[in-house]
Amino acid sequence: MKVAAFLMGWFLGGCLVLTEVKKHLTPKQIRADAEFFFLLNLGLIATAAGIALFKTPNHFAFGGTSGLSIVLATLFPRFNVGAFMWAVNAVLVVLGFIFLGIRSMGWTIYSSFALSFYVSAFEWAVPLREPLTNDVFLELCYAVILSAVGAAIVFNIGASTGGTDIVAMILNKYTSMPVGRALMVSDLGIVLAGAYLYGPATGLYCILGMILKSTVADSAIEGINLRKVCTVVTSRPEPVRDFIVNELHRSATMEQARGAYTHEEKWVLVTVLTRGQAQKLRLFVHSLDEHAFITIVNSSEIVGKGFRSI
Repeated sequence: MKVAAFLMGWFLGGCLVLTEVKKHLTPKQIRADAEFFFLLNLGLIATAAGIALFKTPNHFAFGGTSGLSIVLATLFPRFNVGAFMWAVNAVLVVLGFIFLGIRSMGWTIYSSFALSFYVSAFEWAVPLREPLTNDVFLELCYAVILSAVGAAIVFNIGASTGGTDIVAMILNKYTSMPVGRALMVSDLGIVLAGAYLYGPATGLYCILGMILKSTVADSAIEGINLRKVCTVVTSRPEPVRDFIVNELHRSATMEQARGAYTHEEKWVLVTVLTRGQAQKLRLFVHSLDEHAFITIVNSSEIVGKGFRSI
């Protein structure tokens, strides 16, 4: 049953990839689609590792289908967390079909079944009857980091991990409740159920984990998209421009300026680079013009050609 459902998810995922490939039969787009599929599964595997290795043994019911499955596995110990994730996700996918339609579901269908499969795979490969360590806070840290980084990878490519995201999408469509608030309400209900079952200490850890997860996920997304905005003020713009275009394979914006104190004519070049490229540019400018002025600042929201689409 589980294998059949996962194969169906893989089949649907493959169909979505083939659909995109047919739309854009270019090598560049094919590589982009393959990268998307790889990153989606990488994020789901990281999330599943956090669930199976750290959340489940410690009863960390942060929310989502994993938190609900942890609670249900305690109430019905005959089945493990992975089994309940299959069941819960299957029900949510059916509800999504009914209320949202298959087009609106998109990659959520695949993510729901793939995450269930990966959790079951971890439970089979590394069966844990108790936590890996006696340090609850250390276990919480790894549960948060793995789940948050996995979710960040998935969200950053425009997909989702499925599960309660479907409930939030349904509520958002048929009520005035925003998606974020709908997710918070469902997660809070699961956390309260966990606190009731496992005691106030575990409940407080769950609340802390829920807060930390969103913070770490946001930080991880910013880290993934981090770029350096470099502004160079120099009297020798041509060599700097040529270095950016020919060596770093980037573009830049150039404009003429005048020094407020010296009144000298200068050129200002603005470009957006990776961390390594920014370091190369800094060293080049320093060797070219010792009087040049350069500022380098971090930015995680670069939108436009060559970066994230608008």
